[in-house]
Amino acid sequence: MSSTPQVTVETHQNEFLPAGGRTVDAVVTVTQSGEVSAAPPRAAGAAEVIMIDVSASMSGAKLRAAKAAAIAAIDVIPDGVAFAIVAGDTEAWTVYPGRTRLATSSPANRSEAREAVQHLRTRGGTAIGTWLTLAADLFRRHGAAINHGILLTDGANGESEQTFDRALERCAGLFVCDSRGVGDGWMARDLIKVAEQLLGTASGITDPGALAAEFVAMTQAAMGKTRADVLLRVWTPAGATIRFVKQVHPEIIDLTGRRRDAGKRAGEYPIGAWGAESRDYHLKIDLEPNPIGEEVLAARVSVVHGDDVLGQSLVRAVWTDDLTSTTAINRQVAHYTDETELAEAILEGTEAQKAGDLDRATLKLGRAVQLAAESGREDTAKLLAKVVDVVDERTGTVRLRKVAASIDAEMAAVASRKTQQVRPRQTD
Repeated sequence: MSSTPQVTVETHQNEFLPAGGRTVDAVVTVTQSGEVSAAPPRAAGAAEVIMIDVSASMSGAKLRAAKAAAIAAIDVIPDGVAFAIVAGDTEAWTVYPGRTRLATSSPANRSEAREAVQHLRTRGGTAIGTWLTLAADLFRRHGAAINHGILLTDGANGESEQTFDRALERCAGLFVCDSRGVGDGWMARDLIKVAEQLLGTASGITDPGALAAEFVAMTQAAMGKTRADVLLRVWTPAGATIRFVKQVHPEIIDLTGRRRDAGKRAGEYPIGAWGAESRDYHLKIDLEPNPIGEEVLAARVSVVHGDDVLGQSLVRAVWTDDLTSTTAINRQVAHYTDETELAEAILEGTEAQKAGDLDRATLKLGRAVQLAAESGREDTAKLLAKVVDVVDERTGTVRLRKVAASIDAEMAAVASRKTQQVRPRQTD
């Protein structure tokens, strides 16, 4: 038996503004629930492409682990799902099924794919945009509704930023991609850029032996999606300006620049494919001030799939001279504001350190240490302690370590973009 997945949309905010107040913050929680059929996913509706880095630096244990991980993922692709294995260095080619097409998963085809993966060899450099472009071509030709990619690399992308950005633009909206770095030579900025543009996740894996379980988890999560190309539609009143729309849980993704017009005073933001899950979005909106006692609708937030509105919630603004009301802090908004600042501080700090701007690196990483302590992010604090010597976490006073493994900084940067969800209190 199966039932149609249900979508709920909830707004968390302090709607009260002081006289002259303009800015409204709200966290919108979108949850899809509902029992899904235990039968295999839509035979013609899902596709998976696994992209494996075979550059020269992948030789040895990393390549062996990548092969084992790809084979583990192949084994959990259900019958009827389209799939391909792509290898990449400075070029990209289809290892299985060959040519420019996808195979249909079956016991025989999975066996052939496993055999093809075993023959992978290393050579050359790293051109991530080229690998993604080939995956996009494969997805485009097949035309499945739900497209998912896994990208594995162990090194920094060797393409120019312009070339990489053009490749990502060609892929955006066509498939969701989870990016993973293995070993100690990858760059957080590359993985994060893929995840942000292609609405996926980014993570680093220092132990190659952990790759297989990671690949299986990503593949199974992708096969559990039931809706593709879901949109967040935001309507605002005349005179309003949307400062940003960000996914803030489970991973931080800035959607602001992805807006496309959707009628009068409305815009739509892509939020990818959905299964049974919950995600949070932070909206910041500037309004025209109103007199004390006035209430306005600051935004109407809808979750849209095709022609269907799956759920909707409202963001309000009320002007008051009650100081207690206007100074109250909503837990969700405060939590994700700190989480986003933490992630940005770490990335900016690590990038400044690589560029030789040590003053800025110290400032940003110090602020990150302070935020991690305040928010109880012990996992992030431990990673940061490998990059800086903490003098005083309360004030964010740190010293850059003269000798620190570069991978520790990269791990901190990607790990900080994964957030902890905070649930509302009964009094919210």
